[in-house]
Amino acid sequence: MSAGGNSLLTRLVDRVLPKAPDFFSLVDDQCDMAVATMEELVTFMQSGKKKVGKHVKRMEKEGDELKRRNIDILNSAFSTPMDREDIYRAIVEIDHLMNYAKTTVREMEIFGIEPDQYTLQMAIHLRNGTQSLQEGFRKLSENAILAETHALAARKAERTIEKDYRAALAELFDISELIDNMRSNGDKGAEAQIAAFEHVMEAFKRREIYRHLSNAADRLAHAGATLYDIVVKIA
Repeated sequence: MSAGGNSLLTRLVDRVLPKAPDFFSLVDDQCDMAVATMEELVTFMQSGKKKVGKHVKRMEKEGDELKRRNIDILNSAFSTPMDREDIYRAIVEIDHLMNYAKTTVREMEIFGIEPDQYTLQMAIHLRNGTQSLQEGFRKLSENAILAETHALAARKAERTIEKDYRAALAELFDISELIDNMRSNGDKGAEAQIAAFEHVMEAFKRREIYRHLSNAADRLAHAGATLYDIVVKIA
């Protein structure tokens, strides 16, 4: 058959059976953006600088664009290298991680809350867990069974963050030092009441931030579970 005939046949085959998109690289792009966002979140928790917080929010918007692109490609794909629903779950759950990074920064700005040791610790664990997700999804196209360890590492990061979350709450709602100071000063007037009120308000504000980071860890665990499900199906 002539070269022209081969070309015509190729075009016909491509029209009837279009080439499947490289979903491994698409999800990998999204993981790259998630890792970069979490690294910026860690920097924000280290410095508390507003310009870094703006970077986190801007990167989350870029992540939204990647999510929309990937979902559009998924919806129009003739075939996929793995379960279509699993790909969708991976896309959405990775995006959720970036959403929580953005909303955590936003709430800290609204409440006027500065980073502390617990927000930094949880952000570091989120970054580490997201890096594990990144490595796991990368290995799917090479040797899926190697991705299992990274899926488990992402889920382990969630449990570590939950420990930090509980420790943060225990310290946050410990008012024994405040009570001791009030007793030692013998101050029963307005200043003591104001100090107590400010402490309670600070505690509730910080609890919201800790809860946000804890919820981000839940999304990390879900993404790790999705990666694990994919490994089981294609390994």
